Formats: sequence, structure tokens, C-alpha cells
Amino acid sequence: MHHHGYLWTGPKSRFDDEALRRPPYPEPPPHGSRPELVQRYREVSAEFATSDLPPIETAHWLLKPAVLIRGTWDKPEEAAAWIARQLTAHAPRFDSTAERDPARIAARAASAAARLAAGGDVSLGHYLQRPVFLSLAVLSCGRGPAPCPRTAGTPGA
Repeated sequence: MHHHGYLWTGPKSRFDDEALRRPPYPEPPPHGSRPELVQRYREVSAEFATSDLPPIETAHWLLKPAVLIRGTWDKPEEAAAWIARQLTAHAPRFDSTAERDPARIAARAASAAARLAAGGDVSLGHYLQRPVFLSLAVLSCGRGPAPCPRTAGTPGA
């Protein structure tokens, strides 16, 4: 098993567009559907697969292009260290003072390492100075039927 890391920062209003954060339904709207419904389906179908916007379900990161992977690690501790580095780098911009505490960041990293070692995924979100949002995710890959986007040479940032 190995782990892939994903990071997204952007406007909270874009993050809140949940339709673009879900994979499209496998079937398009039936013939004769309202034009706005057909147009929205086309928009979501085109956007989801190419967008860097975090999916609603963490596992759906694996449906997105491999270029969005920010790092790949064989050991859960390495992936958790990446999470800690990202949280530390963004901490000065956290909207919540309590979230900036280095002890809290270390506890999150330790929890992430334990979850990843057990084969789970980690997904964290933080409000940065408004209206920006930070989304971090690390997925455990190679444990199920989902295709893995692992590419040779993906850096462990």
C-alpha cells in the first residue's frame, strides 16, 4: 500500500459548489429534460474530471488526473509528515487561533499517521483568512478495487 496527497486552496464560494465536487451520474438526463438540467449535467461532467476542486467523497480524488497528486509515499509516517508541513505552512492564515497551535498540528499529524497505517484516508479542511478554504487529503491506495493513479516520479513534496 502507498499514499497519495492532495492539496487545494481557493475561494470558499467555489468549494461550496457541491455539484462540481461530485462525479456526474453515469446516465445523462432523459431526452426531453429541461434545458438547464441538461446544461448543468454537461457542465458537471466536463468539470469534475479535470477540476482541482476537492471531491465530496475523499476516495473520489482517485478519479481525478494524477497531475493533482502533490506527493506519494510508501510509509504512512512520511505522508503524515507532509500533512504536518502543510498545516504548519498555512497555520499563520488559519481563521481559528486554536488551530494554529503547534501541539494541535502535531496531534493531527499523529492521528493521520495512525489512520493511514490502518489503511484509512485522511481529509482535513481549514478556513483560512476569509474567504479562502484549505483542503488537505491523503489517500491510502492499493487496498481496494478503485484504480490507482500512481505515476512514476510523483514527488513526495
